[in-house]
Amino acid sequence: MAITAIAGAAASLPTVPTLPATGQVGWTGGAGAAGAGGAAGADVATGAAGAVAGAPHFGQSLVKALDGLQGAQTKADGLAVQAATGDLTNVHDYMIAATELSLATELTVAVRNKAVEAFNQIMNMPV
Repeated sequence: MAITAIAGAAASLPTVPTLPATGQVGWTGGAGAAGAGGAAGADVATGAAGAVAGAPHFGQSLVKALDGLQGAQTKADGLAVQAATGDLTNVHDYMIAATELSLATELTVAVRNKAVEAFNQIMNMPV
């Protein structure tokens, strides 16, 4: 259930950074901020989007990965129930699904830890 909430929040992440408007300090992101960022911000936004045309946005990739993790969780849970009730004929199917889920969870946690570490490094940079 929590994975769905994370995936929904990740879909709203800004995907294209834009330059701040004159006199503004900091970074503004997202497609909606390009118009507010002035002409320079719009040029950077369209240039960055044009350079990676056809490539999925980071938010979309993150949502897809979290959906895959949730699918692996659902599959492993279903096979665990079948194993507990005696309906599962091939135990190796459950072991494979459980191992896939474990690896996917470890990867998700590692990516999250790297993102938090990068965020902390950015916040600790001198202005």
